[in-house]
Parts: sequence; structure tokens; C-alpha cells
Amino acid sequence: GAAYGGSFGSGGFHGGNVGILSNDEKLTMQCLNERLASYLEIVKNLEKENSQLEQLIREWYQKQGPTGTKDYSHYYGKIEDLQNQIVTAAVETNKVLLDLDNTKMTAEDFRIKYETERGLRQNVEGDINSLRPLLDSLTLSRADLEAQFESLKVEMIDLKKNHEEEMKSLQTQSSGDVNVEVNAAPGEDLLKKLNDMRQEYENIIQKNREEVEKWYGIKMEEVSQQVHSSGQEVESSNQKISELRRDYQGLEIELQAQISTGQSLRSNLDDTERRYSMQLQQIQNLISPLEEELASIRCEMESQNQEYKMLLGIKTRLEQEIAQYRALLQ
Repeated sequence: GAAYGGSFGSGGFHGGNVGILSNDEKLTMQCLNERLASYLEIVKNLEKENSQLEQLIREWYQKQGPTGTKDYSHYYGKIEDLQNQIVTAAVETNKVLLDLDNTKMTAEDFRIKYETERGLRQNVEGDINSLRPLLDSLTLSRADLEAQFESLKVEMIDLKKNHEEEMKSLQTQSSGDVNVEVNAAPGEDLLKKLNDMRQEYENIIQKNREEVEKWYGIKMEEVSQQVHSSGQEVESSNQKISELRRDYQGLEIELQAQISTGQSLRSNLDDTERRYSMQLQQIQNLISPLEEELASIRCEMESQNQEYKMLLGIKTRLEQEIAQYRALLQ
């Protein structure tokens, strides 16, 4: 357009032929008119094509644009629901981990209690083992005392027999003396002396028997008290052992229950993680084609925008050339 404008301006008017065009200028004007007509035709066609492209762009925006029929708002609800489920799953996971930590701490406390009770049980068993020699010695002392009692009883029986024999012999001797002394008449004093001696022996024997029985009773009472106290200690120790055994069994059962609970919680946690990972994978699979489609839409829009800008630039240049031609024509 600039070249033609230059030639048109340089042609000008010659000499005194003002207002009258030469043949070259006529040809030039005719050529310019033809080119202008062709340019106008091209501009008209371009405007028509531009209007068609604008119509197509409007229709595409109506079909594919964000305000068109393709609405992704229903995916937002699903995504929000899935995000809420993920948050809930994370909260449940943290809760399960907290319960698992509490269970571990409880199991550790039970283990410490079990170790303490086992140490007490070992101490009690050591005390029982240390008391067994004392019980054996007490049993031996009781057997010795019973043997002594039997020997004293036998000795007492022998003393009674000896005393009876001595009394019989003394009675026979005294009866002979009495017969002799009856004739001599001093027998009452001897019989009285014999009776006194017998009474004195009986008193001594009775006293010895009472002392022996008293000593034996005291010893037997002491031994019985020791045996009774040892039996009570053994019985209390057995009761403690049975109580500790029951406590140990209860703790063992509770520990097994806690272990099974921890295993079930761990399996539930694994199932939950696996389930939510599958759901996340499904969501990712749903989002990936949408992202690809959105990227393709953006690329297509970008290419159409570039094409529209190019057409707009061509239209601008044509309008500038038309304006130049109009200025030349004027």
C-alpha cells in the first residue's frame, strides 16, 4: 500500500495540464481502482470469515466454556466429600495410634507389675525355703521330746514297780519284825516310821511326776505354739502364693487380650490405609483425564486466541491500507 501510495503521489500533475490526467495516470488510477476493488473484496471476505469465526468461537464457548453445558461442579462435591473422608480417616488413624500407644503403656505397666509380683513371689518362696529347715528342726525336737516323754514314762513305771517291790519287801520285813517285836512290844513305832517313809516316797514320786508333767506340758505347749505359728506362716505363705498365682493368671489373660486387641487394631489400621489408598487412586484416576481434558481445552483456546489475534492483525493492516487508499483517492 505504501509503494502504491508513493507512485501515486510521485505521478502528480504535469505542467499546465492542471485537472486533466495523462494516460499513464489513468492507467495507474485504473490499476489502483482494480486493486482497491480486489482489496475491498478480500476485506469483505475476511470480515465475513471473521464473523463466522466469532460465531464459531461463541458457539464453542457456549459448548466448551466454563459457563457452558460442561459443568464440573458435581466433581467438587465428590472431591470435598473425599477430602472430608481423608481427614476423618487421618483422625481415626491418629486415634488408633493413640489407643495403640496407650495399650503399649498399659502392657508395660502390667509387665512391670508382673516383674514386681514375681520378685515378691520369689522372696516368699525363699522365705518358705528358709522356714523349712526350722520346721524340720521343730519336728525333730518334737520327736525328741516325745521320745524323752516315753522314756520318762517308762522310767516312772519302773520307779513305781521298784517302789512297790520295796514296799512289799519292807512290809514283809516289817511284818516279821512285828511278829518278833510283838513278843518284844516295840512294833508300832516301826510301822509308823515305815508308813512315814512310804508317804515321803510317795510325795517325792508325786512331786517328781508333777514336775515332769509340768515340764513336759510346758515344752509341748512351746513346741505346739512354734508348730502352730510355723503352720500359720506356711498357710499364709501358701495363700499369698495362690493369690499371686491368680493375679499372675489374670494379668496374663489381660495381657493376651491387650495383645489381641492391638493386633486387631493394627489389622484395622492396615485395612483402612489400604482402602483409602485405593479410594485416593480412584480419585486420581478420575482427576487425571479431567486435567488432561482441561489442558487440551486450554491449548485449543490458546491456539484459537493466537489465530484470532493473527486475523485481528491482518484486519488492522487492511484497515490501515484502506485508510491510505481513501486518503489517496481524496
